[in-house]
Amino acid sequence: MTDSEDLDGTMSSRRERRASARAEEDAAELDSLLADAEVEVAQPDAGAQPNGWQRFRGWAKRRPFIGGLLVVIAGFEMFFSGQLDIGHLHVQLGIEGLQATIIPIALVLLGILAIFMPVHHVFYGVLALAVALYSLIGVNLGGFLIGMILASVGGVLVVAWMPRKHAAEADEEVAS
Repeated sequence: MTDSEDLDGTMSSRRERRASARAEEDAAELDSLLADAEVEVAQPDAGAQPNGWQRFRGWAKRRPFIGGLLVVIAGFEMFFSGQLDIGHLHVQLGIEGLQATIIPIALVLLGILAIFMPVHHVFYGVLALAVALYSLIGVNLGGFLIGMILASVGGVLVVAWMPRKHAAEADEEVAS
């Protein structure tokens, strides 16, 4: 029997024998990895399951959450600033009380809709910006300017928000 002859009498090179030995080793390693993966699936780690905070963060990342939250906070701030008397200072322009109620409610609704219906984020953001600007004359100088600024920044963030898939495509377009 020569160097390159196998036990069954066929001729094979050393290279072929080494390749078949490597393939057998790779198959054994793959089988052990699959067995380990099956054990992990059968017994999941407590750390592998996302907790409530991690699920919330994942949910919030898929929507214009910060911008919508700022618009909602601005609505609440304007509502309570319309009901305040600071000393003898009570500025009220327009129809007494009606605008001081409708504008904050509109801002709260726009913020909530922007968070829960992110498909229409541009529409809700533009409306929030328009209502924020109108609040300057409609609700105590826009909630003593604090509410107007919060609603304006929130509206801009809602309009500028972009889903992650589209953000990755935009980055690729800029790079090319």
